[in-house]
Amino acid sequence: MAISRTCDGMKRRDFLKVGVLGGAGISLSGYLQLAQAGEISRRAKAESAIFINLNGGPSHMDTFDLKPESSDEYRGEFSPIRTNVPGVEFCEHLPKLAQCADKFAILRGVSHTLGAHRLGTEYVNTGNRPLPALEYPGYGAVMTKERPGPRDLPPFVAIPNSSQKPGFLGVKYAPLNTGSTPSPGQKYSVRGIALANGLTINEIEKRQNLLQDLDKTFRGFESDNQLLDGLDRFGQQARSIITSRRAREAFDVSKESPEFAKMFGKTAFGQSCLLASRLVESGVRFASISLGGWDTHRNNWDSLKDRQLPTLDEGLAALFTGLELKGLLESTAIFVTGEFGRTPKINTERGGRDHYPRCMFMLMAGGGVRGGQVIGQSNDTATLPESEAITPDDAAASFYYNLGIDHTKEYHSTTGRPITIVRDGKVMPKLFA
Repeated sequence: MAISRTCDGMKRRDFLKVGVLGGAGISLSGYLQLAQAGEISRRAKAESAIFINLNGGPSHMDTFDLKPESSDEYRGEFSPIRTNVPGVEFCEHLPKLAQCADKFAILRGVSHTLGAHRLGTEYVNTGNRPLPALEYPGYGAVMTKERPGPRDLPPFVAIPNSSQKPGFLGVKYAPLNTGSTPSPGQKYSVRGIALANGLTINEIEKRQNLLQDLDKTFRGFESDNQLLDGLDRFGQQARSIITSRRAREAFDVSKESPEFAKMFGKTAFGQSCLLASRLVESGVRFASISLGGWDTHRNNWDSLKDRQLPTLDEGLAALFTGLELKGLLESTAIFVTGEFGRTPKINTERGGRDHYPRCMFMLMAGGGVRGGQVIGQSNDTATLPESEAITPDDAAASFYYNLGIDHTKEYHSTTGRPITIVRDGKVMPKLFA
């Protein structure tokens, strides 16, 4: 298992662990008013979601926001190539994504101020700037609460695990971590779902009856206990999932046709994308994928061209194309982001780029998102947004909107404190125009 660490010590298991139209946007109510007036098209909301976390912070200037006319101290080593969208260019090492650029939207000039991996990761995984006294729930936990799926399927699957936490919602909204990724062409199962070591359905039933007897004995101790409530939910749903043939088959990527599976390649990331597409096709509401290795303080260009970009290009392009081939792209919201960008000015001593939250990119697709467009813009050196910045809060509000979830809805903590799903974000209507 390949293990790397970001520069501040966070572990990353590469490929295994882990009001204004163009800018900040408008409120949800404002968006709905425009939609009702016919100024914005209403497309069907997504039924499921795939979130891809690029752990470590990918360089925007070497991927989706190149500045070929900038000076040598900024420009970098890569050249731009044309995409299938007129006027839009990507890095030369993203040729497959360039040919399906019409399927997703690029957010440029996304900006925040948190330059530490942990804080930046918490921000982009929740849409809320972290607070020391409150842990916000990630997208998957909110999706599980607001739009629960079939009982015999896990609602939130992390491949192989996720930076998203259930936060104040409690452990019953935590993800099922696969703990591994599939291997090409091989039968794949997840521990805890497969019936291992000769275990039978009858034995599961007997154990369930015993657990019910124990529940009756200890029922008086369970009142208002969030942990026990979560464990009880896990136990009940685990039984439904374990005894479900649909759940077991949902994880078995070997059942995909060889022709379809081939375009995802052999990397762990590509296979994770294949699994995610199969999961949402089966009815899983939310899947997250992690792709680490983007903390390129040193050897930025060799790391990107030899490892990171080919892996991302193959897997992500296959995900967009595969979902469209299966008729699932319009029902699956996709969100791709790192925790921040990297310094436009090159660190010549180490041949790399350092942390830079002031300017970064995000990708969105599926559901009501109109692909083939660029929203937002960075300045001529990609150091700052050209005008009004897009924030992670705005991206979160738009992601939730695409899933039919009102980001202004209030939850209550265990102490009764009212907490908005996304505190400061506004929907970006241009995404859906």
